[in-house]
Amino acid sequence: MSETKKILVGEDSSIIINLTKSVLAFENYDMTAAKNGKLVLEKFEKEDFDLILMDISMPVLDGIACTKEIRQMADEKKAKVPIIAISGNIHNMTHDEFRKAGFDDFLQKPLDYDRLLATVKKFLS
Repeated sequence: MSETKKILVGEDSSIIINLTKSVLAFENYDMTAAKNGKLVLEKFEKEDFDLILMDISMPVLDGIACTKEIRQMADEKKAKVPIIAISGNIHNMTHDEFRKAGFDDFLQKPLDYDRLLATVKKFLS
């Protein structure tokens, strides 16, 4: 049996966290949530994850600033982990701006969970 993939979700909405956790658990992914960018960094420094789902608009440290910090980490494996942006204001940024910010892909809110799973599988299979 293959190793369970670990996903870190940076999201301040408890509803989105709970729905995402249910969807990911159904596909045997292990999900950890952090409610702001600072907590994402703290959890990511202590533990290895295979992918990050990152809300753009979070308190304390937003998803863009958090992603930039991850991309500058000395640990090359951590710095290159796939990061998927989640945003309700996706039309405020171009595809190019998401990539320049360090994101590998992006999903628009409200989340389409079939698309979320397809995107996660694209990076983890």
